Amino acid sequence: MRSLGVLLAAGASRRFGPQDKLLAPYRGAALVRAAATSLLGAGCDAVLAIVSSMEVAAALPAGFEICRIAPGQMMAASFQAAIDQARARQASRLLVCLGDMPNVKPALLRRLAAHDSSCACQAGGIRTPPMLLAETDYAAARDSAQGDRGARRFLATLSPGALIDVDPVELRDIDQPGDITGV
Repeated sequence: MRSLGVLLAAGASRRFGPQDKLLAPYRGAALVRAAATSLLGAGCDAVLAIVSSMEVAAALPAGFEICRIAPGQMMAASFQAAIDQARARQASRLLVCLGDMPNVKPALLRRLAAHDSSCACQAGGIRTPPMLLAETDYAAARDSAQGDRGARRFLATLSPGALIDVDPVELRDIDQPGDITGV
C-alpha cells in the first residue's frame, strides 16, 4: 500500500463539555463527518478512523475502516495508533487528519498526499496537522508523541521547506461549543 489516510477521532472533548464534540451538529450532520468526507477525497489507497466511541464510528461516511482504542486516553495514543496501523499495512505514507477540523478541504489533503517526504501545515507560524508522514519518519514521530501533545514535537523538527502555508480558517479546530458557530 502506498498511502493510508487516517482520521484521528478518539478525543475526549474535555473542553467542549459533556457532549462529544465530534457528534455535535454541524451543517446537518455530525461534526466529524466534514473532516472525514474531505479525507475520502484525498486520494489515499485506504482510509481509517481511530475512534474511542462507536457512536463516532457510526457517524462516519461509508468507506472508512475503524480502529477502536480505549476511551479517555491522551492525544498521543491515537497518533501512535495511526502510525502502528500504517506500519502494519506497510503504507509508505500516512496522511493524518483531525476529526475536529471541519474546514479542511480535500484539495489541501491531496496537496499534502502528493509529497514523498514528511510535511505539514502552518498558519500564522503555528505548525499543525493535517500532515503527511513518510515511512522513514514513523519511528521518530511515534517516539516523540507523549501525553496530550500528539504530533507537536515531531512537527517542530520539520524544516521550513516542509511546511505548507494555509489560511487559518481552513485549519481552525473545534474546542468549545461556541467554536462551531464561527466556522
